[in-house]
Amino acid sequence: MRTMALISAGACMFTALGIGPVVGQTTDPTRIAAQIVTGVGFIGAGAILRQGNDIRGLTTAASIWVAAALGMAVGFGFYAVAIFTTFVVIVTLVALRPVERRFFPHHNRRHDDPPPPDPLGQ
Repeated sequence: MRTMALISAGACMFTALGIGPVVGQTTDPTRIAAQIVTGVGFIGAGAILRQGNDIRGLTTAASIWVAAALGMAVGFGFYAVAIFTTFVVIVTLVALRPVERRFFPHHNRRHDDPPPPDPLGQ
């Protein structure tokens, strides 16, 4: 949570600085937004780990990416979009976990665990 909050706050600050008035300079907020997306993409890529055939950290990487997007939305003043997206993200992360475990029980199994029993007995 702390990491996501810091990413959101940083993205918000960069966005606000990009659209804020700077004496004697003109800035393009879309260029700053593009750099935020690129930089956060690299941070997210570092969160993804491959262990044999298993890949870990995809949800963390996606959460980092959406945290930056939320910060940018607040920085640009799109509060309603940020609130709605926050709700969607929380529902996705919390409510879908039991659904994943129910319908994809073998998906979270580690490779050194014994395989599930064969339903056909073969």
